[in-house]
Amino acid sequence: MKEKIYVHVADDHKILIEGIIAVIKTDKEIEIKGYSLTGQEVIDWFSQKENTADVLVLDITMPVLDGFEVLKYFREKRVDQKVIILSSYDDLKIVQEVLNLGCMGYISKNNAGEHIINAIKAVAKGEQYFSNDIQKILLQSLSGQMVPKGEVPGKFLLDSLTERELDVLKLITQEHSTIEMADIMHLSKNTIETYRKSLLKKLNVKNAVGLAMYAVKNNIV
Repeated sequence: MKEKIYVHVADDHKILIEGIIAVIKTDKEIEIKGYSLTGQEVIDWFSQKENTADVLVLDITMPVLDGFEVLKYFREKRVDQKVIILSSYDDLKIVQEVLNLGCMGYISKNNAGEHIINAIKAVAKGEQYFSNDIQKILLQSLSGQMVPKGEVPGKFLLDSLTERELDVLKLITQEHSTIEMADIMHLSKNTIETYRKSLLKKLNVKNAVGLAMYAVKNNIV
C-alpha cells in the first residue's frame, strides 16, 4: 500500500482552509495534519517534535508572521520542509522571492481547486510545481519577454523602499512642497523629484494623494 502524503495548511482565512481541506480529502493518498491561521502558529506547530508534514501549503499574507518570514525561519534553522505557496499575489518578483527562500511550488488561489492535489503530489516527490498562470510568467521571464506587473502585498512594496524614499514619502504625506522637502533634506529639487517618481512607480499610484493613502494604510505616518 502506498504511503500517505501528510499536509499542513496555513492561511489566515478559515473558510479558505476548509475549502482546501475539502478538495484534498477527495484524494485518498493525501491526509491533513492540522492547520495554522498565522505564520507564528506555523512555526510553533513545526517546532514540536511530534508534528511533521511532508508538505506545507502556505499563504504569504498572514498576521503576526507572514509567509516570507516563515520561509526565512526554515532557512535560518535549516529546516528541510517542502513548501507550496498558495497566494492571491501573482507578481513575478513575489514568485522569485519565495523561490529564492526555498519554496518548491506556487499556486494562485484562483486556480487552487484545479491544481492543489497535483501540486502536493509533485512537491512531495521533490519536484517543482506551478499553476498555469504562474508558469506562464516564469516562462515569459526566462525567454526575455516583458512580464506584466501583478498583484503584490503592501508589505513587500514597503520593504522595497529605500530610507531616503521613506523620508520623502513621510514629507509628502505632511503636505510639504518639493522646495520645502529639498530644504529639509538638504537635497536638490531634481533629486526630490527623482525620489517622488520612484515612489509613484514602486507603489503603483498616480499622484501625491495615492502616496499619502498608501502611507496611512501601512502605518508609515
